[in-house]
Amino acid sequence: MGRKKLEIKRIENKSSRQVTFSKRRNGLIEKARQLSVLCDASVALLVVSASGKLYSFSSGDNLVKILDRYGKQHDADLKALDRQSEPLNCGSHHELLELVESKLEESNVDNVSVGSLVQLEEHLENALSVTRARKTELMLKLVENLKEKEKLLEEENHVLASQMEKNKLVRAEADNMEVSPGHVSDINLPVTLPLLK
Repeated sequence: MGRKKLEIKRIENKSSRQVTFSKRRNGLIEKARQLSVLCDASVALLVVSASGKLYSFSSGDNLVKILDRYGKQHDADLKALDRQSEPLNCGSHHELLELVESKLEESNVDNVSVGSLVQLEEHLENALSVTRARKTELMLKLVENLKEKEKLLEEENHVLASQMEKNKLVRAEADNMEVSPGHVSDINLPVTLPLLK
């Protein structure tokens, strides 16, 4: 019998969530180490727990070196994004693709020079770099927006939970103050009987 498929959602039980975090963090670090050894890759891994504790792993290069290299690449992507505002010699991406198609048509292939192909390749690489940088920027903005929404939802959830707790206390107090009709006979009242002579 196989494992039950786990639904990926937030674990409500705090202790179960902490156990799962520890196990999965250790598994992730092990996978990063394996990737580094098997593929001779520089791997950097940062994990921040819900309590704010930072866990890191780096292989091969120092973590700072890897992060610096990422920062330089990200800066290069941003510069490429800035170049997006500068007009390309070939115009829009659509026009660039049309130019590539026309240059590579069977009838024109013999007339295309190596220099022309190199220039075309540079334009394509530039367009691809600009597109990737824009995609990265949009994805980072999306993640930031989702984090803000998550924070708002957590705050709203906290407010609603406190309101529910207050409502439970009010109901409990109201239930304690009510006297049900079936219990009236249980109340001891002094009874006076007339005296017989």
